[in-house]
Amino acid sequence: VVTNLTQAKEGDVVRVHYTGTLEDGSEFDSSRGRDPLEFTLGTGQVIPGFDAAVTGLAPGESTRTEIPAEDAYGPHRPELVTMVERAQIPDHVELALGGALQVTGQDGQPFTVQITDLTEEAVQLDANHPLAGKALIFDLELTEIV
Repeated sequence: VVTNLTQAKEGDVVRVHYTGTLEDGSEFDSSRGRDPLEFTLGTGQVIPGFDAAVTGLAPGESTRTEIPAEDAYGPHRPELVTMVERAQIPDHVELALGGALQVTGQDGQPFTVQITDLTEEAVQLDANHPLAGKALIFDLELTEIV
């Protein structure tokens, strides 16, 4: 078996243009119109399915890959959704359905939660990644191996 030495492999720094869509066709992210995404293959800088799809491509090659939730941002975990009384949130904090809040975890580290429900008395906060539980479809083009 002869392998093409210009194929992207683990440890290579690569530049990739991508467009990410959900199963319904809606686009959630794209590098088009800006610089390609640069990362090192096999180091966990991108989701596992993205890494796997780029591995083996040669510069100039494109592919389309569907990444199941398990190989993307994982399943949606209900235990990461919580209701908080509105009174617990400072008055100066703007609350909007679908909006994001920075909160501090028990370990002192900040993280982002999404407001998924809002009533007069309570706010539902979801600490899942917004793409958790979703299959992702990527159109990828390896622009170069650096």
